[in-house]
Amino acid sequence: MNPSTYTSGTAGPPSPVLSVAPVVLPVPGRPVDLEVRVSTPVAGDDLPVLLLSHGQGFSRHLSSLHGYAPLANRWAARGFVVVQPTHLSSTTLSGVLPPDNPEGPMYWRSRAEDMTHVLDRLDLIEALVPQLHGRVDHSRVAVAGHSMGGHTASLLLGARLTDPLDGTEADLAEPRIGAGVLLAATGRGGDAVTGFVAENYPFLQTTDFSRMTAPALVVAGDKDASAHLTVRGPEWHADPYFLAPAPKSLLTLFGAEHGLGGVSGYDVAETTDESPERVAAIAELTCSYLRSALYPGDTAWQEACRALAADPDPLGRVESK
Repeated sequence: MNPSTYTSGTAGPPSPVLSVAPVVLPVPGRPVDLEVRVSTPVAGDDLPVLLLSHGQGFSRHLSSLHGYAPLANRWAARGFVVVQPTHLSSTTLSGVLPPDNPEGPMYWRSRAEDMTHVLDRLDLIEALVPQLHGRVDHSRVAVAGHSMGGHTASLLLGARLTDPLDGTEADLAEPRIGAGVLLAATGRGGDAVTGFVAENYPFLQTTDFSRMTAPALVVAGDKDASAHLTVRGPEWHADPYFLAPAPKSLLTLFGAEHGLGGVSGYDVAETTDESPERVAAIAELTCSYLRSALYPGDTAWQEACRALAADPDPLGRVESK
């Protein structure tokens, strides 16, 4: 498995990356300012934007702008402006936020709203990040998220749910986002979730993918049981593919568990299926997918799928609709 196999031949060599953090964005009404990390290639213009939503987990700083370096760095090296917010659900904010906030501890609505705030303030971000001003293509935006971040990304792409606080339908779709990548994302609710989820995270009980119409690549590990979240086993994480309308693609990773080889950070102790090669391949495949999704006529994804199918030791399989 050679990760570079899944990169379009027209992509060129990876660029050195400039990363700036924290970039502080004041948001009226938010308990704390929105802090983001911005990673960008040092060269190039008309750069597309990739919003990256972190998951949760045991490690304190992975669920913040400091996590997901194996993906963020490689995506930036391949030409994306990667913006990583610290959501209110981040463990780095433990003890900072009011303990009685009714949306806590996952802040599912605020997470999606963070991404809209980022898009509203792209001009400010350009002004605050050295060497970035005038280089961003505001018309080409994608979103990616892992685990709980995948749930956030699905809402931005059009998934709906019933707000357990007031019973209304939550529609947080962001029309400026043209495509997305869902990594080990949450699946449907109802009888698919555990009693623990139903009691502690009731917003996950009503997820509806039927109106998630934006193009998306769903990435799921065939060993990702997530027994604390679902009773359905690994297939639950493929729900955003099977229950959402086309166009969608599903990348099923062989032998991958919830960390997908270690996407949340370098040398992460809780990664149960550590594989730097898998992480690098995921980064390259997702780059290829997003480039083709954001740039009509780009063949990077087709080339990557052909390379994956021809690989004598493939990391997984792709199906599309």
